Amino acid sequence: MPLPIGRFSLTNVARLYQLPRLLQVQHNLRAAMSSSPGYLINEPKYAWLKDLGLEEVNKGVYSGGAWSGSGNRIDSICPANGRKIASVVEGTPEDYNKLIEAARAAWPAWAETTPPARGEIVRQIGDNLRKNLQLLGKLVSLEMGKILPEGVGEVQEVVDICDYGVGLSRTLSGQVLPSERPNHSLMEVWNPLGVIGVITAFNFPCAVFGWNFSLSAVCGNCTVWKGAPSTPLTTLAVTRVVAEVFERNGVPPGVLSAICAGADVGAAMAADERLPLVSFTGSCAVGREVAVTVAGRFGRILLELGGNNAILVNADADLDMVVQSAVFACAGTAGQRCTSTRRLVLHSSVHDQVVSRLGKALESLMAKAGDPVEQGVLYGPLHSPASVEKYESAVARAQAEGGQIVFGGKRISRLSSSGGYFVEPTLITGLKPDSPLVQEETFAPIVYALKCDSLDEAIRINNSVKQGLSSSLFTRDLSNLFRWIGPRGSDCGLVNVNIPTSGAEIGGAFGGEKHTGGGRESGSDAWKQYMRRSTCTINYGKDLPLAQGIKFE
Repeated sequence: MPLPIGRFSLTNVARLYQLPRLLQVQHNLRAAMSSSPGYLINEPKYAWLKDLGLEEVNKGVYSGGAWSGSGNRIDSICPANGRKIASVVEGTPEDYNKLIEAARAAWPAWAETTPPARGEIVRQIGDNLRKNLQLLGKLVSLEMGKILPEGVGEVQEVVDICDYGVGLSRTLSGQVLPSERPNHSLMEVWNPLGVIGVITAFNFPCAVFGWNFSLSAVCGNCTVWKGAPSTPLTTLAVTRVVAEVFERNGVPPGVLSAICAGADVGAAMAADERLPLVSFTGSCAVGREVAVTVAGRFGRILLELGGNNAILVNADADLDMVVQSAVFACAGTAGQRCTSTRRLVLHSSVHDQVVSRLGKALESLMAKAGDPVEQGVLYGPLHSPASVEKYESAVARAQAEGGQIVFGGKRISRLSSSGGYFVEPTLITGLKPDSPLVQEETFAPIVYALKCDSLDEAIRINNSVKQGLSSSLFTRDLSNLFRWIGPRGSDCGLVNVNIPTSGAEIGGAFGGEKHTGGGRESGSDAWKQYMRRSTCTINYGKDLPLAQGIKFE
């Protein structure tokens, strides 16, 4: 029987978790039907994969310092050509149970290790990532589909957050507060939670892990990582880099455990009381169910979900900056960043000019579309056939609702014919801000140009969607800037001025409001989510006065 949790159950959670798995199975079947036999890893062009410790068949569970796996064998598919890269033997719920017990066994020693000593381990992990930067970036590009500079940049982001974690290890702070009672001290003390769970998505297969792990490890936690089912090789390669540092330093191997697995393990993590915190990155639909499940056992949940992000262009904006920013924000990573721009809210006086210039810019970008691993390519494929289907469905709906396609709307035939999942970045006009399609997030390179007549109207349009992740205003008026970032401005977690919605730095807390989930990862004080806070009152005198002047004599 499924374990009931409120009005949901583990069965419901598993079904939602199963959706990516079903799509992955479909993905594999199509690849098998459309591609030549054999794995890329065995071809000379891709021999570099073996330098990362990968093989044709890989064990998908790292637990207690050993590799194993007793579940299904799945293939990792290259989005640029639809071919199999290598295969992974997944973990099962039984493997997961062993894994988490190993993590729990490692935690006491790790928690007693001083924060600076933990920071030294994280420093070495960052250095090991630096040594493997180009190879890991190339793997991210090959397996996820983002262009090589973005793949390398994603690994660099993990390096950067490791550096941040090293500094954090010497600055973790509480407070000493004044007590109203004589000879008493009031202190705020932070301690680690124990073992935390991290579930990451395909679009950033290593960066989101790095955000969570580097800070969590410095704070004294052990981490159980479940990577996305369609990017298992990145999960394995990054784990190997971390494991090498553990082995050199005699770190308990359970400080990091990793598992490539399906819906059953994801649902088990959400319901597992041995995980006081679960960090989940994914869709709003699955995130909602995970949140209910974790809350049903009074656990903590850190959510990074969808974002229907907007760039607002005021009448006084620098249009050269707008167009340059919008090309990357709309087409970068083929529109598969959670911070990708989905809506352009354009003042009516500049609407036509921005639309015309952006359409031409997107068209010119097609000359640099291709295999994302190759040098000079600036636009790669979608991640899966399912993503292509969602793209085509959204384009068809937009046209049915009266939208006009300025550019795009089709597969890129010269690239798709080789089995890749390539579509054109698409700019659509003529839809209203409250259109059901505009109100949804389509995880693809589609952007809707919307008209407005004032900044107040633009802000209302920005805030009208359910998600609240990233937003940006282009203006040269200082008064507009402070309206935008103030209490009646953007309701998003990321509020930018004169930059794109995508491309956040690691120094600030990353996350969003409303249906984006409210979680914060990476910089600022995001580390507090991985620790528990205690208020400690210490009496160093001989009397026992009560607070608020209460007499009990």
